Amino acid sequence: MTDSLPRYQQIRDPDEKRALADRGMDFALVASRFNEPVVNRLVEGATATLVARGANVKNIDLIRVPGAFELPAAARLCADTGMYDAIIALGCVIRGETPHFDYVASECARNLARLARREDVPILFGVLTTDTREQAEQRSVLFDDWQDPAPRVEGDRKVSNKGAEAAVAALEMIEVFAEIMEDIDDDDDDDDD
Repeated sequence: MTDSLPRYQQIRDPDEKRALADRGMDFALVASRFNEPVVNRLVEGATATLVARGANVKNIDLIRVPGAFELPAAARLCADTGMYDAIIALGCVIRGETPHFDYVASECARNLARLARREDVPILFGVLTTDTREQAEQRSVLFDDWQDPAPRVEGDRKVSNKGAEAAVAALEMIEVFAEIMEDIDDDDDDDDD
């Protein structure tokens, strides 16, 4: 079965894009400073994608932490505030000559996943875990069109912006959470009858 919709199309009609801004959705981008040039491009991709899809840039907070290991703690505090419709963790861990990579990458992923299961707000994983700086560069490319930040081939290599992809996933998860909560509310109303 072939899906006829573009891979990242979440905005179904022009009015829905306006509605996203009208709803005043708030986003937290929790970003590490380690490997900052790469992470800055992830932040730019996430921000540009959210804005291209109707979010107000004033409703996007950027929270910086030292490294990827610290992302889960800051994301948890953001979730605890109840201020955000989605939290996007952005970072970059590049394999080195020691096992440090394995500990940082696995603990970051494990704790963000644990947090995402526990919280009632979508928490997205936009953390690169690459073997080389070149791989990180290929996954943090800046595009001209953020409405469709799908991975693409440039020259002889596949490039993407995982920050933009995490932003698209955040928008989808906000809708999924809303639909689930609506179904729960409908079931509760039916039980009251």
